[in-house]
Amino acid sequence: MSLSRSDIDKIAYLARLELTEAEIPAYVDSLSRIIDFVGELESAQTAGIEPMAHPLPGLAQRLRADEVLETDRHEHYQRNAPQVEGGLYLVPKVIE
Repeated sequence: MSLSRSDIDKIAYLARLELTEAEIPAYVDSLSRIIDFVGELESAQTAGIEPMAHPLPGLAQRLRADEVLETDRHEHYQRNAPQVEGGLYLVPKVIE
């Protein structure tokens, strides 16, 4: 699938990117190649293949123990706040 200039303009707008005229052809080419590659991956035969938890057989991801290391200091931190109500920080309204 080949992207057009207007497609790149829409993507750049949504991503809040400001592209120069010189950059647009490079983005057309590279994003089109990425989309083509994803299309190739979709055609891979995956029937009967089990999902893997780890790419290397016999290995597992080591996880740390889920332990509480600090005490709750919520009230201590809220003592420094200018305004607190019901355990929540009150901030001035900034959106009209």
